Amino acid sequence: MATANSVSDANATVTPVRAGLLVFIAPMAAESLEGIFANLTASFPAEEIAIATPNDTSGTAYPALRVIATQATNSVWPLSATDFLSAANAAKENEAPTVLMLGPGADSLSTAALRDLANAVSDTTFDLAVPHYSLPPNAGLVNSAILYPLTRALFGSRVRFPLSIDMAFSARMADRLATTSQRFVNLNQADAIVWPVSEAALAGLSVDEIDVGTRVLPQPAEPNINAILSLVTGSLFADIEAKAAFWQRPRRLPPERPPFPAIHAIEGDVDIAPMVEAFRLAFSNLQEIWSLVLAPNSLLGLKRLSVVEPAAFRMPENLWARVVFDFLVAYRLRTINRGHLLGALIPLYLAWVAGHINVVKSGTSSEVHVEAVAAAFESDKQYIVSRWRWPDRFNS
Repeated sequence: MATANSVSDANATVTPVRAGLLVFIAPMAAESLEGIFANLTASFPAEEIAIATPNDTSGTAYPALRVIATQATNSVWPLSATDFLSAANAAKENEAPTVLMLGPGADSLSTAALRDLANAVSDTTFDLAVPHYSLPPNAGLVNSAILYPLTRALFGSRVRFPLSIDMAFSARMADRLATTSQRFVNLNQADAIVWPVSEAALAGLSVDEIDVGTRVLPQPAEPNINAILSLVTGSLFADIEAKAAFWQRPRRLPPERPPFPAIHAIEGDVDIAPMVEAFRLAFSNLQEIWSLVLAPNSLLGLKRLSVVEPAAFRMPENLWARVVFDFLVAYRLRTINRGHLLGALIPLYLAWVAGHINVVKSGTSSEVHVEAVAAAFESDKQYIVSRWRWPDRFNS
């Protein structure tokens, strides 16, 4: 597909992917782009890849790489519907059977990670390969508290990071993502997050999870919890609403796989007192809103939690599952303005984070606690199914 091979003799022994790999690189800083080019040339023979990107690639040190210009987007985190549409269209136009999408900061991925992601699709029957990132215990907590448990419970997926900013997928999956992304673009929702994991589940396509080790995660344009929680949780809630007919049917989780390597990072002591205080203040000030959203038993559980001292503070897993499920139903019913609704979830999320930090400080592995949370969501799926069908009926 390209002209000359820019891979040096030292790298000539790397395992190549099947000819026809389309690499989509999301908008990012020039130095990061240069790093990705270096890793790509060290990972794949240049004649077997084409690169599609909205970035300005003039003046790079890798002229042998074939670059296809794509539509620019304003999104810097995470991947947008326009990004997925551009990648799928470029793959179709260039008859590439495999697509490797790389988000901002992907220059921190190792060459082995790039090869493993691409080969998981090109050398096997998998339609989607998503990364398993090795993160410190207190990183990625929105994913641990909400995204992963909901995706696991409703879509029957064990993928630990369903909001992936890097992935590889087949031509079949590309067609699926193109259709979904085009719908978002037509609705002027070009920055909506596309959820490849749930799309694959809906289409009956196979998914694999690849250990990629550590990665530098990009920061959103507005790195505050209000913006992050509203964007990510709102997008997931909308996706769940759109796929309700699918997830309400019973489905079985795939077999559990051996655990991925964990990071044994030593993190500084986190003061959870402000989080607990924010929750207590919200319990006093948001009663009117929370009473419109939460079941009576959930409100009672929060009342009991509001008097617990920070040192012993912990959000029970089943209570957290019910809270998130109730907010999901309220989002669907537009019980209150959706922006206000997601804002009312923030102090409850901070309460979960405070409890999670306490659990980890007590000696329990972060992953063990996250899996316990996900299991609580899964075991209580009938609750959300019942509330979705009969939203005025609060089950005890």
